[in-house]
Amino acid sequence: MKRILLIFLFGISSLSIGIKNAEAKEQMLLVAYDVIRDYYKQYLPIYINQHGNLNVGLSFGGASKQAIAVQNGLPADVVTLNQRNDIELLVKNGWVSPDWQQKYPNNAVPFYTTIVLLVRKGNPKQIRDWDDLAKDGVKVVFANPKTSGNGRYAYLSLFGFARKHYADEQQGNVFLQKVLQNVPLFDAGARAATITFVQREIGDVLIAPENEASLAAKALGEDKFEVIYPSYSAAAEVLVAEVDKNTRKHKNQNLTQDFIASLWQETAQQVAAENYFRPTHPSVLKTFAQRFPEVETFNVNELFGDWKQITKQHFADGALFDQLYLGEKK
Repeated sequence: MKRILLIFLFGISSLSIGIKNAEAKEQMLLVAYDVIRDYYKQYLPIYINQHGNLNVGLSFGGASKQAIAVQNGLPADVVTLNQRNDIELLVKNGWVSPDWQQKYPNNAVPFYTTIVLLVRKGNPKQIRDWDDLAKDGVKVVFANPKTSGNGRYAYLSLFGFARKHYADEQQGNVFLQKVLQNVPLFDAGARAATITFVQREIGDVLIAPENEASLAAKALGEDKFEVIYPSYSAAAEVLVAEVDKNTRKHKNQNLTQDFIASLWQETAQQVAAENYFRPTHPSVLKTFAQRFPEVETFNVNELFGDWKQITKQHFADGALFDQLYLGEKK
């Protein structure tokens, strides 16, 4: 009988206890950003059942924090993050191979999501698009873009809308400033922001990835929440890479590479669609087409430069986000 063992890790201290099992033939540690946990909780038992006796350790958290944890010694074999710069940090420090995006289809992006709005049932504040978030009396919740990858995608969706719909930069910045003034608090990660909105009942609208917002609405009842699709929004990639430095040490390169490659196969893609990630597999996308309304999306790197440029302009200390949030003029 095949044994399935998933171990959830939230700190390095639990690693020495949690991942060791003498009965398992192979083991692997997967480190990921927080809102993909539901996907892996569903897909990993399927993969393990097909593969055999295997231990998989899982660690979830804010994307940038996870990358730093791996750099500081968390012995990940696979990372799943949503910004290239977080993986490039690991490339720079020798943990991940420089050609990690060339090893798998679609530049190592098995599926993706986009940024949407989650409102309470009946949409009492009549929120239809990004400009409604700047209205007086609308409380907006999203993750801190200084610490969360999905927070950065949320902010950049607002920024992209501002640059497209306002006549000049100053008007766009006034819009952004009004939205940020409507944010009652910033949580460190996207899952924490969802909890703030749906469980603590703070805010009128949550800016979140489509998969996170849709799962929240489904799990907590469509009679309580509904998803609003804005007119223009950022596409958020799901990026997967082998942490070569660790897999060589752990001697599990074949297992790790097989697991990563499986994410493009039909079963994994179907699980992705069931969890409201937009699949890249054509037949799966066709099957689930009604689940994913058409949205005009943009690639943040194509519009605003690489993540190094984006960070310098927006998220470094004293950059545009700080200026707007603190009410300063650029």
